Amino acid sequence: MKVILLASLFIFSLSTTAKTYRVAALYWSMDIEGQVSMRKGLEQRAKEITKNTKYNIVIDAYVAGNGREGAKRQIEQFYKVLEDRKAVDLIIVQPTDNSALIGPLQMANKLKIPVIAYDQYILGGDLTSFITSNNYQAGRLNGQYIESLYSNDIEIKIIIVEYPRVTSTIERVEGFIDTLKKAKQKYKIIGTYNAVEPSSGRIVGDQILKDFPKKGSVDVIFTINDGGGLPIVQALKKAKRDEIKVATIDGDPNSIKNIKDGNITVINSAQFCAEIGRQSMQAGFDFLKGNKISKRLLIPTFPVTKLTLNSFTGMDGTLPKQVELPWSDSSWDNKVKRIE
Repeated sequence: MKVILLASLFIFSLSTTAKTYRVAALYWSMDIEGQVSMRKGLEQRAKEITKNTKYNIVIDAYVAGNGREGAKRQIEQFYKVLEDRKAVDLIIVQPTDNSALIGPLQMANKLKIPVIAYDQYILGGDLTSFITSNNYQAGRLNGQYIESLYSNDIEIKIIIVEYPRVTSTIERVEGFIDTLKKAKQKYKIIGTYNAVEPSSGRIVGDQILKDFPKKGSVDVIFTINDGGGLPIVQALKKAKRDEIKVATIDGDPNSIKNIKDGNITVINSAQFCAEIGRQSMQAGFDFLKGNKISKRLLIPTFPVTKLTLNSFTGMDGTLPKQVELPWSDSSWDNKVKRIE
């Protein structure tokens, strides 16, 4: 009886000393493999904190969705969270648009509610921290590999599939183009299209085939992510346009399989998406405990080709050790960049 009483008192003591943090997690969508992986990493880290520390992390999850409706819905979700300021200790958000959340972010600043953004930045307010992939590096790695496949005096005919509404995808295009210029590689951008998720990717894939029906009219297609890029590869494969090389970004398992099978995609600068989620939750937890955190974290991306397949640990994996790149004089940099 005495033992039971002592055990009960111990459990009661734990329950009264444990502090609960409520976190509102505003996700973009669950239609893209990388975004699912980011959420998985964030919630995984929250469970680890709850299990291994004297703190409880309770997550209230919201999913916005894609397109204009998704951006509008995320604004509404953000304001809804702010309505009851006492019900939330921290907001972690993957923005659907760089500028759409200016209003709610500024309100959160006034209410002194910390906001951590991951993957995409928010303009016009103060973020407690911003965690994302090294997106410029992702574009640069693609550019280095594509440039290695062509003589400098050959003009590469390139199509860019972009999404200029968020910082991450803008930086990817900049890294790709800057690298070709630095290498003094001749190239010509013969078309630009917009796609970031499967439905827009299917439309763009059909449009590219309509605009460039002849074999040899396109050398390289650079897609800013696998969400929009994979349907384009499927359309090219169906049309037997195997002469086109696709360079992309994300690390979706289906895209990695395309590289392994020699199916049009030749390089994928893969994100460690779950790590972005884990780092976002950890930064938020550290801030709530009163610790100093970095204002910006850049998680490296990994250049997956047939030559480096065995070194890639997957979207959900941890960062590999330093890897030599057979097509480059430099090795892959696996360090997380912390900007104060």
